[in-house]
This record gives sequence, structure tokens and C-alpha cells, in this order.
Amino acid sequence: LSGQENLQLMVDLHGLRGEAGTAVIADLLKRFDLVESAGKLVATYSGGMRRKLDLAMTLVGNPRIIFLDEPTTGLDPRSRRTMWTIIRELVADGVTIFLTTQYLEEADQLADQVAVLDHGRIVASGTPDELKRQVPGTHVRLKFASVAELDAAARVLSDATRDDDGLALRVPSDGGTRSLRALLDRLDEYSISAEEFSVHTPDLDDVFLALTGQTTEVAAK
Repeated sequence: LSGQENLQLMVDLHGLRGEAGTAVIADLLKRFDLVESAGKLVATYSGGMRRKLDLAMTLVGNPRIIFLDEPTTGLDPRSRRTMWTIIRELVADGVTIFLTTQYLEEADQLADQVAVLDHGRIVASGTPDELKRQVPGTHVRLKFASVAELDAAARVLSDATRDDDGLALRVPSDGGTRSLRALLDRLDEYSISAEEFSVHTPDLDDVFLALTGQTTEVAAK
């Protein structure tokens, strides 16, 4: 069957007839950039095109909740980014998406809420940022304009790690606003000014390895 014929089957299953069904098919083919390949056999489609067609078929009934099981597995980087854009557009339209993925960057980019599964059991859940803050390694990097300012800050922040070449200090932190405010207040107390200030947190790879110690599955919403 061709891509258009597959969509026609879904339209028929949902009881859409005549112009209504034709309009739905035309809209989905255009939305997923499948117009030119609509008449071609699905067997000739690339992996990215097949994933887009699968999602287009899912949308025929205008669902409000969609479950996606590793929708970008095996896709090239460009096709993966295209799928991310489509998913974001669906969410913006008010669709709730439950997504499982092995790509942790994908969960970080797309999910409002993440649940970490280890052997079928949820071992942690929260926003990507909340999960990152649970893992040691979050720190504040302070860069100074001179060695004198670096030395002064190092005396005040005794738990910091120095980077003399970069004129910087790495200060352990949970990344929360309260601890950041306390750090800045302490520098201000000694009239020390940092030239640059940035917060660095572990990524989701670090989080999942810390939680499970092995390859795991991610469920994102």
C-alpha cells in the first residue's frame, strides 16, 4: 500500500466519509511533508518517512493522548530533529504525549516530566532539572578578572576547586536559588566581584547511571 492508501484505511476506520475524509488526508500529508511521496509504496519509504506516516495515521482521529514507543530509534539526526518539532507542535496544540526513549537528550529536550524505569520499576521521577539536581556534581563556576581576585575568592570559598589557567573557581552547589543567593551574598560581603557566573549540572546520562548503574529506559511526558 502507498502512504495515502494507509491514511485512507485509517480514515475509513474512523468513519470519515467524502470531503471530510479527503480533507483530513490532505492536511496530514501536508503537515508531515509527505505530499510528494503519498502515492509511493510504504516499502520504499525511509525510516524517517515511515515514522512520520505512523504518527500521521495516529492523528486521524484527533486523539488528545498519544503513546509513542521510541519514535526516533534508528533515525538520522535530521529526521530525529524533525520528529522532535512535530512532537512539540502536538504538545503546543494541547495533546498529551507519553513517550518512551533510550535517547536521554531526547527526554531532556521534549519532556515536562520524566520517569526513570529500572527493570519495570519507577526509580525516580520529576522534571529533567529536578532529576539533575539529585546527582552530585552540580557546581557554580566563577571566573575572575585577575589572579588577586581569584586568590581572594579562594580564601573565602574554601570548598572551591581552583582553575588557575582559567582564573576560575568551581564551587559545589545544588543549583537552587537559595544556595546561589547565599554564595553571591558571601562574595559581596568581602567585596569580591566575579567577571562571569554560570551553573553547571550533570546531564541525564549522569542521572540515570547514578540511579541504576546500567542502561535504563525513560518514560517522558
